Amino acid sequence: MTHDHAVTRGADPGAPTWPTGFLAYTGHGGLREHGDDISIVASDRPAVSAAVFTRSLFAGPAVVLSRRNAAGRRLRAVTTLAQNANVATGREGERNAAEVVRRVAGILGVPEGEVLIGSTGVIGRPLPMSTILPHFDRTAGRGVAAFTAGPLDVARAMMTTDTRPKTATRTVGGARLVGVAKGVGMLEPDMATMLAYVFTDAELSPDDLDAALRGAVDRTFNCLSVDTDTSTSDTVALIANGAAGAVDPALFADALADLCLDLTLQLAGDGEGATKLLRVTVGGARDRAQAKRVAKSVVNSPLVKTAVHGADPNWGRVLMAIGKNTGDTDIVPGAVTVRFGDIAVYPDEPEADTLDRLADLMRRDEVDIAVTLGTGTAEATVYGCDLSAGYIRVNADYTT
Repeated sequence: MTHDHAVTRGADPGAPTWPTGFLAYTGHGGLREHGDDISIVASDRPAVSAAVFTRSLFAGPAVVLSRRNAAGRRLRAVTTLAQNANVATGREGERNAAEVVRRVAGILGVPEGEVLIGSTGVIGRPLPMSTILPHFDRTAGRGVAAFTAGPLDVARAMMTTDTRPKTATRTVGGARLVGVAKGVGMLEPDMATMLAYVFTDAELSPDDLDAALRGAVDRTFNCLSVDTDTSTSDTVALIANGAAGAVDPALFADALADLCLDLTLQLAGDGEGATKLLRVTVGGARDRAQAKRVAKSVVNSPLVKTAVHGADPNWGRVLMAIGKNTGDTDIVPGAVTVRFGDIAVYPDEPEADTLDRLADLMRRDEVDIAVTLGTGTAEATVYGCDLSAGYIRVNADYTT
C-alpha cells in the first residue's frame, strides 16, 4: 500500500490533517440510520505501536482480538464501528469482528495482525453484517481513492452520544501527533477510557512508545470519570510510522501527555448531559494513589456533581466525599483544607457573602475544587463533569 499524503475531505483550512504517511476513510455501513459510522486510519508504510485496553470482565470481541494483534507492537491500521459495541454476542460476535479485520486488511493489503478494531455503542446486539460486508466490498473496489477523510471526519464517524468530534494535535521536533477520540458516557476507566487513537510520524522504538503511552494514560484518561461506569470496549492506541525521523523520547512523551490531556478535557466537557467541566485536585497526600483515590471520590459523588450543576454552594458534600475513604485512617479532619477556585470553605466556615461568591463561581463553565489532605506531599488531578437531568434522559432512552 503506497500513498504520498492524505487529503482532508471537505475541511476548512484550519482543520487538522494527518501526519506524513497516514490516510483515512469514513463511510456509512448501516450501523446507524444516517451519517458515516465506519472509519479506517492507516499508515502507508510499516509502523510500530502501543495500546492499552479495558480490564472489564465483559470485554468485547473487538478488544479481545485487538489485544492479541497489539501484542506484536506492529499495528498499522485502526478501524472503528460506531453505534454497536458487539459485546455479549457470543461466537457470532467473535466471527464478525474477525471478518471485519480480514476485510480491512484486504482493502489495505496488510496482514490481519496489523489491524486494530474498535467497536462502540449498544451492548448485546450482533453487528449488521448484511450491510457492513457489502459496504466493505464497495470500498475495496475503490481502493486508496476512497481514503480522503481527515481527522475531523474520523472523529465524527466514531461518535455515538457525543455532541461534537474530538481531535487534538501537537508537534515535537519535525514530527506531528494527531489524536481522535470519542466517549461521553460509561466513563470511569480502568486502563484508559472510551476510544482514542493517536497517530504520529515520529520515529521511536516500541519500548519508548509503550512507556510514553502508559505514562500519558495514567495521568489523563485514567483520571477521567463521567459516571463511574467502566466500558466493555475501552481502547487507546498509538501508532508511529517514523516518516518524519527520530525525535527525543522524553520530548515526545511530554507532547503525547499534553495531547491526551487535551482530549481528556474535551471528553469531560462533553459528558452526557454535561453543562460544566469539573476538575478536582488533591494535594498534600501520602502518595499519588491516595490523592487520586480521594479526588475520584469527590468527582464521582452524585451529590457533589448535582451541587455543581445547580451552582448550590453546598461545600459540605466535598467533605462527605472525602470521608467515604474510610481505609485512609491517616486523614485527619483538622488537617484537611478545601477550596473552590480561590475561595476557602474549610476548615473556616464561610460567611454569607462568601457563599454568594461561591455560588457565582459555581455558575462558571469550569469549576475547580482543591483539597489538601495533610498526609504528605503527593498530588493528583482528576476530571469530570456535573450531573444533570440530561444525563438521565440520554441513558433512559438510549436504545429506544
